[in-house]
Amino acid sequence: MVAEHPGLPASGTEEDGSVIVRVLSYNIRSMRDDRAALARVIQACAPDLVLIQEAPRFFRWRKAAERLARAAGLVYVTGGGTTAGPMILSTLRAHVERTEDVLLPRTPGLHQRGFATAVVRLGRARLGVLSCHLSLADRERYEQAGLLLERLAALEAPHAVAGGDLNDRPEGRSFRRVAGALRDGWAAEPWGGEFTSTPLEPRQRIDAVFTTDGVEVLGCGVPHGLPGVRGDDLQAASDHLPVLAALRVPAGG
Repeated sequence: MVAEHPGLPASGTEEDGSVIVRVLSYNIRSMRDDRAALARVIQACAPDLVLIQEAPRFFRWRKAAERLARAAGLVYVTGGGTTAGPMILSTLRAHVERTEDVLLPRTPGLHQRGFATAVVRLGRARLGVLSCHLSLADRERYEQAGLLLERLAALEAPHAVAGGDLNDRPEGRSFRRVAGALRDGWAAEPWGGEFTSTPLEPRQRIDAVFTTDGVEVLGCGVPHGLPGVRGDDLQAASDHLPVLAALRVPAGG
């Protein structure tokens, strides 16, 4: 599904002190695909914050993360090898107050999972940020969805955004658990494309951006047709499509 919607607003600060923030969530498959295409997609989306899943996490993973950040015109904030994959990048517009890398309880035989979290200031707005990649196993995924909500609340920021690969569709119980407490960006203000997996034949939405109350979603979806975002780059960069959201975050906090 593709939503009819005007272009997303650019990042900026409004007269009342609220800020327009662009947030990109992207599963990058450990950068095993076309790295140049990946950097071009991220840069063309002009995000203030990038919530990465499946960041490099093994040998020299920090150097790989730094190379991606530089290529996309961003800086490394937190996560990667320390979170078993989730990572946060940002522009210099975001002033980082604090970060915390979280490893989740692990089920024997299943992959380690974690959250990358931060609290940032953009102008006069203060925002909690969380990047996640939930389990393939239904029971563990549902428990992790609850931990996501707990961890986001524990950031104690007046407003917050979470994004990631949920490995669950909107009708699934883990997705519904998160969307029941937070605002699902695509459901609130669909823009661009809906389905995120797989790039060649997208048929399901398992990646999403969520916000807490008080954050206005101005548009959210796969950035098909966004100037600078080429279809061949989207197909070459990863086995997921990215989700781009434009948010209005009130001043204060």
